[in-house]
Amino acid sequence: MDRIALVTGAGSGIGQACAGALLADGWQVIYAGRRLDRLQAAIAATGEHAARASAVACDVADQASVAALFDTIRRRHGRLDLLFNNAGAFPPSATPDELGAAAWRQAVDVNLNGAFYCLAAAFALMRTQQPMGGRIINNGSISAHAPRPGSIAYTATKHAITGLTRAAALDGRAFDIAVGQIDIGNVETDMTERMARGVAQADGSLRAEPRMAMDGVVQTFLAMARLPLAANVLFTTVMATKMPFVGRG
Repeated sequence: MDRIALVTGAGSGIGQACAGALLADGWQVIYAGRRLDRLQAAIAATGEHAARASAVACDVADQASVAALFDTIRRRHGRLDLLFNNAGAFPPSATPDELGAAAWRQAVDVNLNGAFYCLAAAFALMRTQQPMGGRIINNGSISAHAPRPGSIAYTATKHAITGLTRAAALDGRAFDIAVGQIDIGNVETDMTERMARGVAQADGSLRAEPRMAMDGVVQTFLAMARLPLAANVLFTTVMATKMPFVGRG
C-alpha cells in the first residue's frame, strides 16, 4: 500500500528538503503551503520523483483552509500515514514591549494554532482510516528549550508545541497515532543566513554561529518517519555541533 505523507511549509527550507527526501524514499507526498508557485517549483526540482507529489495551497493559520486541505487528501488518497507539521513564522527580533500585539498574534496563529489545526485534522483522518493510525512529527526548535534574546513570541509558541506534542502523543495511543517532535538548531537555510553574519548572544555580544548542512536534519527526520508505529521518537534534537546552545550563554 502506498504511504501518504503531508508536509506543511513545503515550498522552501526544511519542509522542501524533507518532502523531497520522502519522495526519494518511495512515499507519495502532498506539498502544502501558502504559495502554489513555490510548491510547484519545489516539486519540479525533485526530477523523476515529481510524479508522486502534488501541491495544495493552504494557509495553516486559517482553519477553513486546513479543513479544505484535508478534504482534498481524503478525497484523493483516502488516508494519511505521516504529517510533518513544519510550517512556521519567525517574527522580527524585539523585546516584549517592542513586539506589538499584531506580530504576537501572527506568531501564535501560524506556529501554534496552525500546528494544532493540522494535527487535529490528521487525528480525525488517522483514527478512522483502515488500517488505523499514522505518525505526526511536529517541528519544534531549540527555542522550545531555551530562548534567544528578542524572541519572546517565537519561543513561547515553540514551548507550546512541546506541550502539544506531549498531549497528542498521549491521546494518540488509543488510535495507533505516534506523535513526536524534532527540535532543530542552526541548519543552513535562508532564515538562518543572519546567524553566519552575527546574532545577539545572551551576554549582549554579537557573534557568528556555526550552522549545519541540511542533510543532518533530513537524515534525522527520515529516521523518525521510517519507524514502525509500535515505536516512537518522542523528542529529538539535531543541531550544529559547535553552536552555542549547551553552556552558560
